[in-house]
Amino acid sequence: MSPQTPSTRPPSPLPTGETPHRDVVALVESPAQLLNVIEWAHARCSTGDGEPQLSPHRIGAGATVVVLAPAQAAGREQLRAMAGLARSVGFAVVWYDLRGSAAGRLSCWPGLLGWVRAARTLVVGDPFSGPIQLLLGASTAREVVVVDDGSATFELVELLARGDDLIRWHRGGRAGAVRRRVARTATRRLTPRRKRPVSLFTAMPVHSPVLPVLPNRLAWTRRSFGPPTVLPGADLIGTSLVESGVIGLSPYLRAVGGLTRSHGLGRYLAHRRESEEKLRRIADLGLEVVRPELPLEIVARTGPIRRTMISFPSTVVHTLPPLIAEVGARVLVCEIDRDWFVPAQVDGSSAGFLSGVSDAARRAHGLATVGA
Repeated sequence: MSPQTPSTRPPSPLPTGETPHRDVVALVESPAQLLNVIEWAHARCSTGDGEPQLSPHRIGAGATVVVLAPAQAAGREQLRAMAGLARSVGFAVVWYDLRGSAAGRLSCWPGLLGWVRAARTLVVGDPFSGPIQLLLGASTAREVVVVDDGSATFELVELLARGDDLIRWHRGGRAGAVRRRVARTATRRLTPRRKRPVSLFTAMPVHSPVLPVLPNRLAWTRRSFGPPTVLPGADLIGTSLVESGVIGLSPYLRAVGGLTRSHGLGRYLAHRRESEEKLRRIADLGLEVVRPELPLEIVARTGPIRRTMISFPSTVVHTLPPLIAEVGARVLVCEIDRDWFVPAQVDGSSAGFLSGVSDAARRAHGLATVGA
């Protein structure tokens, strides 16, 4: 199967005909994290000039991706497609519905603990995830690699440098004592020791005094897909900040309407966590709402794309520019006004974190900003 034609077959708990590999075990919860695991495997087996030393269909050999499936339907569909891509490059993939019924969740843990305890190298997709933090506490891996290319990477390096609990900025006030103990254990596990190396593989422009940082140049995505066809006009990339309880729905819809009028937007590329009701109201503003079947990084390479892509502060303001610059397309950042935040989030940490994501994108990629 070619990387250009991903399978959408739902992964089985143990794929038929595949031998599970425990030298490398990767824990992922989202399509983007699985993409980053593939990028890490590609970089690991590449020469200094980026040429892979293995066949493109073998870069995942000896590694198993353990998917902790999300509850959202859109995220599950994207993960199924990404699982097909992972298999096409040599990974074994196992699938756990960790967010189903209580009985179903309990039945997952023995298998998950078995994978984690047997792994010699553990690759972590989201170090802020509660389930992954619990599994980190049970790991005896000789090496841990964090591949979170999300904007959470900025927080990760800051919290590890201070030795603070690994709890994200918008959830800190809601974390109870048990949650903080689990997060504290994760901080200790991700702090390198002489005989327990930990590294960070990321496309974010970060420097860590604690972790060695390995650059994710998105080489596998660039090599496997594209270049895309570029159409005139502009598209808007959606965000799940409303669903996360960070900004209000009404100001967000006003902002989308304003951008539609000022930039003549054609499509709204929805985030996988966005609710159907919210997307219905965005469609009422005159936009074509699209739920991408794969991470936006791959969608941007397969195309077609608009010449201008507008995004709120998020991961894609860092990952998309190097993927579309060669075809003359650009990314603009729409800043989030202070009055968009819900009352509980109107503080320095919320506004400061999101503006920091935008500032870093301006410095690293020269992105311009627009207002709503």
